[in-house]
Amino acid sequence: MGGGGVVALVLVVLIFIGISKTIRIVPQGYEWTKETFGRYTSTMEPGLHILMPIYHSVGHKMNMMEQVLDVPSQDVITKDNAVVRVDGVVFYQVLDAAKAAYEVANLNQAVLNLIMTNIRTVLGSMDLDESLSKRDEINARLLKVVDEATHPWGVKCNRIEIKDIQPPQNLIDSMARQMKAEREKRANILEAEGLRQAAILKAEGEKQSAILSAEGKREAAFREAEARERQAQAEAKATEMVSQSIRAGDINAINYFVATKYVDALKAMVGAPNQKIMLLPMEATGVLGSLAGIAELAKSSLQEQQGASAAKPAAPPKAPALPPNYQA
Repeated sequence: MGGGGVVALVLVVLIFIGISKTIRIVPQGYEWTKETFGRYTSTMEPGLHILMPIYHSVGHKMNMMEQVLDVPSQDVITKDNAVVRVDGVVFYQVLDAAKAAYEVANLNQAVLNLIMTNIRTVLGSMDLDESLSKRDEINARLLKVVDEATHPWGVKCNRIEIKDIQPPQNLIDSMARQMKAEREKRANILEAEGLRQAAILKAEGEKQSAILSAEGKREAAFREAEARERQAQAEAKATEMVSQSIRAGDINAINYFVATKYVDALKAMVGAPNQKIMLLPMEATGVLGSLAGIAELAKSSLQEQQGASAAKPAAPPKAPALPPNYQA
């Protein structure tokens, strides 16, 4: 190759470099900063752009799409001196390419350090139980603080999520024992409530049974009193009849009354369960005379009834029926 060929090749290379430096295409989802002699002048949006070589240059190529950063795990001490291991994830988006390029160096590292610092601040102000149960509140507080801090950088934090909060193993064991004790407590409370309800129902049943038993006893006593009243009325009637017989001069009525009482007394003595030998007084033979009086009383009563039947006049015989056309 001669000298002319080398010169031509050099010219082709220079022309290609000049074209590549002059015509620049910004892809969709990105924005590039344009610098003039190293000084920021404007932002190139997606599309075709013409630059003057040596005079213009591309400063930073900023990604304008939403980006995801994993927050590495770190040990955090809570308000009640419990050590937990926390990690998370952050979603952010660059809104101003110039601020993100020139207001902060190493944007991703700055966002990560800001989030990790605020995680320690937020969790350090909460107890272990609060940090485990109020994850939404932690995310909201982190998002508010980090979004305000990254606003001067032209960055918008859309979401911050705590992925895992892991206490040490001894705290996990203590929490498991606490949960078991709480469940046993609830079980004992439910069992006590069941026993209490059963006792109440049993007492109600015994109360109803006692009420019914008392009502039954009252009814029985009422009926027994009514029976005694009727028996007393019968005895009073019998006594009155005996008194009338005595006033009429019938001594056998007295014998009947005495014999009845005497027989009742003997019946009670014989029916006693602890009575083995019974000694009768000599006057017991008087009972025979009383019984004889009863027989005489019954005999005289029968004779009176027969005499009354005989004294009743007989009905006159009926006259025979006469025919209708009979004339006297």
